[in-house]
Amino acid sequence: MQALADLLTSLPFVGPLRRSVWAYALVNAAHILGIGLLLGAILPLDLRLMGWRHGPPLSTLAAFLSRIAAAGLALAVVTGAVLLSVQPMEYLPMPVFRTKMLLIALALLNLSVLHRARSWRTVQDGGAVTSRVRWAAGISALCWLGVLVAGRMIGFF
Repeated sequence: MQALADLLTSLPFVGPLRRSVWAYALVNAAHILGIGLLLGAILPLDLRLMGWRHGPPLSTLAAFLSRIAAAGLALAVVTGAVLLSVQPMEYLPMPVFRTKMLLIALALLNLSVLHRARSWRTVQDGGAVTSRVRWAAGISALCWLGVLVAGRMIGFF
């Protein structure tokens, strides 16, 4: 763990980020924006896949919201890594931080398995939503909400 912390703190942008309240605040704001894009896209899609509400065809909705969620995830991961690099030994040992990382890994594993499944391609082609897709959407929603809660809890430890 110390080797990872040393690597993170040696990155060239860490010093300026530590010295600038504005730079840190902007990266933090970008992290929150990424989280907002991710959850703001994935939760409505998950709810729709679980059968809540009807509206635009899932074949259209899934592609659109998946791209927004992916952009939000990319922004959140990059800015999260930058924020971690400022004080890695404060965060890395925290059980709640590790829980957040585990939930992210589970959410991404769930996503990977779903997106490889024929049932997901069926949804994208305008077909019926199977129970497998409904379960994957429920797992996704729980994981991402858990990531949100764990991330917020980091500030309280």
